[in-house]
Amino acid sequence: MGISAFNIVTVLIVSALSWGLDRFSKLHILETLALRPGDAVEMIPGILTFVMTWNYGINFGILASDGDLSKTILSVLALVVSIALFIWAARHPRDGIFAFAVGLVIGGALGNGYDRQVYGAVADFLNVTCCGINNPFAFNIADVTIFLGVVILLLRPSGEGMP
Repeated sequence: MGISAFNIVTVLIVSALSWGLDRFSKLHILETLALRPGDAVEMIPGILTFVMTWNYGINFGILASDGDLSKTILSVLALVVSIALFIWAARHPRDGIFAFAVGLVIGGALGNGYDRQVYGAVADFLNVTCCGINNPFAFNIADVTIFLGVVILLLRPSGEGMP
C-alpha cells in the first residue's frame, strides 16, 4: 500500500486547526479571563459554565498524580499515539473523512500533551449541565476533538479505515 499525500495534508491541517482552537480557548480562560482553579463563570445559565480546574491524569482524573513520572508517561503516550495514527493515515487509501477524524484525535492529543509539558497538568474548563443533572466534571476543546474523532472512526462502515 502506498502513501496517501491527500491524507497526510488533511491530517496535518485538521490537527493544526484542532490544536490551535484548543490553545486559543485555554489561553482565553487562563490569560484573558484569568480564571484560577475553582473559579466559575456561567456562560449559558443552567447549561454551560466555565469552571477552571487542572487535571493531572486522563479523563475524569484517572491516573491523576502531580508527579513528573505521570506527566512524562502521559505526554509520551500522547506523542506515540499521535505518531502511530499519522502513519496509519498516511498508509490508508485516500479518504477525507478518515483523515479528518485522525486529525481531530491527533490535534486533541497534542493539545493536552502540550498542557502537561508546559503546565504540568491539563487545563479543563468546560462544564455542561442539562436537565437538572449536576455534572461535576470539566473538560476542554482537546477532549472534544479526541472524542469526536474516535466516534467518527468507530461509526465508519466496516472495512473502511479500521484495521
